[in-house]
Amino acid sequence: MARTGARERPSYRCGECGWVSSRWVGRCGECQAWGTVEQVGTPAGPRTLSAGPVSAPARPIGDVDAEQARSFATGVDELDRVLGGGLVPGAVVLLAGEPGVGKSTLLLDVASRSAEARRRVLYVSAEESASQVRLRADRIGALHPELFLAAETDLAAVLGHLDAVEPTLLVVDSVQTVSSREVEGAPGGVSQVREVAAALSRAAKLRGVATVLVGHVTKDGSIAGPRVLEHLVDVVLHFEGDRHSPLRLVRAVKNRYGPTDDVGCFHLSDDGIAEVSDPTGLFTSRHLAPVPGSCLTVTLEGRRPLVAEVQALVGPAGQGSPRRATSGLDASRVAMVLAVLQRRARLDVGPREVFCATVGGMRLAEPAADLAVALAVTGSLADATVPSSTVVLGEVGLAGEVRGVPGLQLRLAEAARLGVRTALVPPDPVRAPAGIRVVEVPDVAAAMSALYT
Repeated sequence: MARTGARERPSYRCGECGWVSSRWVGRCGECQAWGTVEQVGTPAGPRTLSAGPVSAPARPIGDVDAEQARSFATGVDELDRVLGGGLVPGAVVLLAGEPGVGKSTLLLDVASRSAEARRRVLYVSAEESASQVRLRADRIGALHPELFLAAETDLAAVLGHLDAVEPTLLVVDSVQTVSSREVEGAPGGVSQVREVAAALSRAAKLRGVATVLVGHVTKDGSIAGPRVLEHLVDVVLHFEGDRHSPLRLVRAVKNRYGPTDDVGCFHLSDDGIAEVSDPTGLFTSRHLAPVPGSCLTVTLEGRRPLVAEVQALVGPAGQGSPRRATSGLDASRVAMVLAVLQRRARLDVGPREVFCATVGGMRLAEPAADLAVALAVTGSLADATVPSSTVVLGEVGLAGEVRGVPGLQLRLAEAARLGVRTALVPPDPVRAPAGIRVVEVPDVAAAMSALYT
């Protein structure tokens, strides 16, 4: 006989990826995130909803006013470049970065410049007191009567300030420290972050207020909180930088209103943060004469070509295993290039200690810098120099061949603009810019012969 009135077991769902389980577990079985599985109640069957009132009647797309979605400039050209022209009214932007990288300083400067453009700005600080933010504003010169400041950690209070001030731009620093009394859980938890982000996003859309949220990152560099946070916002920006370097980069990983392949450059100092419209000089060193073990290359940060310098130092082997140290370069790719030089070019680098680095804190992760690393190591080992007016481009394969790189024409144009006279490139039909001589090298041995013979 069938049982009646039996209780159905509740289900559990991951707040990160939506994975569903019949029992509670501490770690999600799909995305492997810890502490994100929550009870969602008894599984319900399919529901039938009746039609409800609409907020506005549907219109032909040609009759919709597009001016309401026109972006306005923030006053910071490098940030506008990444955003695709500026901030869109009603858009929600998430700016994430490591602690101390300069997120609050950048947004306080953006808020001040927007206020100078006669736009009312509300800056909500949920991590610092109003006095602490005022001290930073004094230091970077970000004081303006149209810039309003509030220190709140409660979501309802933030929405109350939004109604009272009626700003054009809202900055919330940060979304992980604001909480709602209507939701259980500590600030920064999955439920709280999801509710706060959703409420601020709804308020931004209804009022047409451009909103910028500051986000924290985890140890592996990903944005803290549920993955749905990135889906709720319109733009996701990453603010990157090394603590030992003043250079800061802003890049977009999601942008509904513009490209995601551009980067903005900034210089962080005690007096605030400044734009760097031409950052090439930050990644090259200045010598009275060429130095062995140094080689120039051109990297692409999004669509932006930057001339960078690779340096290598090869020394005699010490006791034990030879050391391999890198700074600003991918250690696995450097190890591969050294293996290719040992096997294909017959260079005795196996028992020697090799140190490779970039200048100015630049990070070269793309394979286009392989040939520059190979020639820098070769120059240091042979005590030979690469002319300062020469750039090297190309990916090195395991057979020693030099492969093509994307954006070669763009890289050569940037090199020519900076006075480069010679470029070693892969065998690729390319139109050489005026004033630069292009030398095609099919493999590493040919590149070494072109430079050091």
